[in-house]
Amino acid sequence: MLLSPVFHRKTLLKNNTPRSPGTRPKLLAVSSGGGHWVQLLRIKPAFEHCEVTFVTVHDSYQAQVPDHKFYLVNDANRWTKIALLKAARRMAWIVWNERPDIVVSTGAAPGYLALRFGQMMGARTIWLDSIANIEQLSMSGDRIGHCADLWLTQWPHLARPEGPHYTGAVL
Repeated sequence: MLLSPVFHRKTLLKNNTPRSPGTRPKLLAVSSGGGHWVQLLRIKPAFEHCEVTFVTVHDSYQAQVPDHKFYLVNDANRWTKIALLKAARRMAWIVWNERPDIVVSTGAAPGYLALRFGQMMGARTIWLDSIANIEQLSMSGDRIGHCADLWLTQWPHLARPEGPHYTGAVL
């Protein structure tokens, strides 16, 4: 599995995270719709030791994660500035209320926002760039990757020593 070699409690939780022994880390899993959501679900087994909350842009996806907390955020991009501000407000509220230890995203704008707000709250962050971006990194991935605690690509030719790193593909 793509995340298994790097997805360990000790390496992902920051030292200042107060958790009782036996308490599972809180993980916020965020994606846009379509392929981003499919890829997020494909890495879901890596989260089995966490208390997972999903955030995405389509209410119908909730049926695919029935045993998890689920939030809806509006879809937005750089061309829809008002929608982007609305999504940022909603994502800030979600991160503030959930207080995740870890934020994972497969993209795009909702994931970018989640990683930014998660960092502000002291969460560890993981960005997994979409497999659809074969020629170059996604715009969101290129902008957030340098700030993420773990930055991954699914294409070996896009990997660089400073990141993103390649450890395999999801699809």
